[in-house]
Formats: sequence, C-alpha cells, structure tokens
Amino acid sequence: MPSIDTKKPLIIIVGLTAVGKTEISIHLAEGLNGEIISADSRLYYRGMDIGTAKPSASDRERVPHHLIDVADPDQVWSLAKFLRAARQSIREIHARGRLPFLVGGTGQYIRAIVEGWQVPEVHPHPQLRAILEAWAGDVGPEGLHARLAILDPKAAAKIDPPNLRRTVRALEVILTTGKPFSTQKGRRPCPHRLFQLGLRRPRTEIYARVDARIQAMLDAGLVDETQKLLDQGYSPKLPPLSAIGYRQVIKYLNDEITLDEVVTQMKRITRRFVRHQANWFKDDDPNIHWVDAGPDAVDKMVTSIRVFLNSD
Repeated sequence: MPSIDTKKPLIIIVGLTAVGKTEISIHLAEGLNGEIISADSRLYYRGMDIGTAKPSASDRERVPHHLIDVADPDQVWSLAKFLRAARQSIREIHARGRLPFLVGGTGQYIRAIVEGWQVPEVHPHPQLRAILEAWAGDVGPEGLHARLAILDPKAAAKIDPPNLRRTVRALEVILTTGKPFSTQKGRRPCPHRLFQLGLRRPRTEIYARVDARIQAMLDAGLVDETQKLLDQGYSPKLPPLSAIGYRQVIKYLNDEITLDEVVTQMKRITRRFVRHQANWFKDDDPNIHWVDAGPDAVDKMVTSIRVFLNSD
C-alpha cells in the first residue's frame, strides 16, 4: 500500500525564460499557502543577482523561496545535488502543512523530479577534470566525446559532441567510480501527486521581453556586478560565470568586445536558449496544462490547482 506521503501534491510551474514565471508563481503561492522551490540552475549562486533575474528581496519576503543563494560561484551545483536539496525542501514544506511549488525553466531539473531520476552524487575531482579539459584542448570536444563513446556508448549518445562540460563530467564519473556513467542513473516513481502548469506567450512577445530584460540588466548594473565577482577572486572560467550575460560582460571588461556587442550577443544567445528550452516544454505535452499569460492567468491557474487538490 502506498503511504499517505506518496499522495502529497507538488505543483510545477514551467515556461520559457522571460515568460513571467516568477511573478505569477508568487501570486499563486501567496493565495494557496505555498512555498517556492527554484528549479533554475542560475539562481543558486550568491552575488549573481542581476544577470540571473533573481527574485528580489521583497519578492522573497512575500513568499518563502528555496534553493536561491545556496552556493558561492566556485561551489558548482550538480543535478544530483539539486535533486537531494529539492526533495528535502518538498518534504519540509509538506511537513509544515503548506503547498510546494517547483518553479523554473531548467528543463532537465524539472524532468528529473517528474520522472524520479536517481543520479549518483559523485564529488568533483578538480585534478582529473583539469586533465580531461587539457586533453580536449588537444583533440577537441568532439575528439573527447569520441573517447567517451568508446567507454560508454549509451552516455555518449545522450550528449551533444560540442558540449564539453557534460562530456567531461561523464568521463569524470566513469574514471572516478569505475562504472559506466549510463548505468549509474535510474528512475523511481515520483512520490507525489504532480500537477504541471505551463505559462506561455507568443514567441515574438518572448523575444521582446528578453530584449527589455537584457537592457534592464545592464541599466541595473550588470557590468559592476560582474566586475565585483572578478574582484572577489572568482575565475572567469567557472561554469556559473560562463552563463549568458556574465560571459559577454567579461569579454567587454577584457576589451574584447564593445558594450553594444554585449547586447547583441546576449540577445542572440538568449534566443537560442529559448529555442532549446522549448524542446523541454512542448505545447503538445499532455502532462502540462498550458495557460496563456494575461490578466486572467492567475485566476485560471488558481482554479485549476484547486480542482486538482480536491480531486482523488
């Protein structure tokens, strides 16, 4: 017999970047006695506020938020660490008699919770990683990916050859544990009643909002924020500082590109990121209840959630 805990609800709010998930999830959590768990991998890092469009301090006063500002930029979070922390937060929110909202646009993290992925938490091995990255410098990302395909064809088939970070991580796990990366991932049924809501807008509107957000970030001090992180001693090669915005501003600070080029590159790369996100959150996904962004979006979502909570 399943325990009562397996029937506790989890609300998931998804959508493309700049669609408006942050504000709408706060309204929902306020009205439904909820707390928000971030499923946005950019929000973990302290000191990276402007470039990640992190919820403001006043937003977080309105509703408790979890998995925001939980690490320094040199303490890189993995999927395994996210799963452990997110599942713990869900249990704690339920224990308080409140409703957990998992909110974000990192599709892999959402999918991992929904599908009950079990991912090994293998601690980073900096020396081995440096060796693998140096090797990639000799043979190229595709060459390193070809070596992964020899050791673990299943893992290699799920990683794009140009994605050096994921290739290095897979090899790191294999060489550290002595086991194929692909065999260390499993699935268990998600122990919650899931209700996924998606917020959507026309793609042209998304792009316009992205452009406005990028300008707002620069006006709010993205250049100064990036310089401060570098002044604190964080390497520009750290994965969090390779995120959209920070990477381009670092090039500007190094006199490699102009500020206008920063804006142009941010817009282009963010559009590409939006298209990638859309592969995770498809309009025809039967498990996602889509709602068009607009004045009545919150009311529609609240009604849908109440119906779900009162159903068997």
